[in-house]
Amino acid sequence: MKKNLTKISDLDKQEISKIIKQAFLYKKEKDQGKEHADILKKKTIAMIFEKASLRTKVAMETAAYQLGGHAVYLTSSQILASGNNQQGRESIPDIAHNLERFCELITARVYHHETIKILSESSNKPVINLLCDQHHPTQTLADLMVIYWHKQSFENLKVCFIGDANNVSQDLMQGCSIMGIDFSIATPESYPVPNNVITEALNHASKSGAKVEVTTSPEIAIKNADFVYTDTFISMGEEDQYQAKIKEFADYQINSEILKHAKNDVKFMHCLPAHRGEEVTDEVMDSKHSIIFDQAECRLHIMKSLLHYYFG
Repeated sequence: MKKNLTKISDLDKQEISKIIKQAFLYKKEKDQGKEHADILKKKTIAMIFEKASLRTKVAMETAAYQLGGHAVYLTSSQILASGNNQQGRESIPDIAHNLERFCELITARVYHHETIKILSESSNKPVINLLCDQHHPTQTLADLMVIYWHKQSFENLKVCFIGDANNVSQDLMQGCSIMGIDFSIATPESYPVPNNVITEALNHASKSGAKVEVTTSPEIAIKNADFVYTDTFISMGEEDQYQAKIKEFADYQINSEILKHAKNDVKFMHCLPAHRGEEVTDEVMDSKHSIIFDQAECRLHIMKSLLHYYFG
């Protein structure tokens, strides 16, 4: 099946529901000790990684192994460099054309969405975006899974994101609006959510019945939230902006005080790695509200479900 997953909105509500349902089945059967080593028998997954990774790398490699397949890990220094042919060993289309002869699926974790776009356009095998500067669809699928895990429903829920309008928050906004989950986001005025991202979310929300709220006030965004989510203020590749962003985002930290504006049983989410003391306090990270490790676990079940989606 040649269907790329470059961003969460490449999937519709029915497809997302199907992937999450299958992920829960894999979770249940893993807990029961059941194996599925025939799903990916003799199939190879290419993993192109420009960016560092813990959860994504381990989840994809483990998922491929547990389903009977083989994952080949390719660092940027090996093939891609910075996604620039002058710095890399060969062009991105040539990389794609080679990999499609060897592998059944290409996955990539890169700096720029343009790299994902070129890979997906050049390959006759499906391409999954494992993260780029604009999107993180596999994370959003895991986020939706953990939301369902703790609420057993997507109805009458509100998810709030406080912090940087980055790749995680942008795909999460689309994922929630597709699934009918109310979504609010609070970002500093100097770091706004792109207008095209808001427009797309509103279009999805008009079909699903979700509400979308964009504000600069964390207190407004978090009001009556069932889930509050944050991410690092400084994404990989933005290290030179550290001092400026830390100052700008000082009032966007998730701490016990801001949680008082949410529902009493609010759940805290973070895609990790977390920078404790910056975007979130230890008190919140380690509190009864935190579901961050359930959320991390979902990465494995979602990866297995995605592989099942393509090969099952």
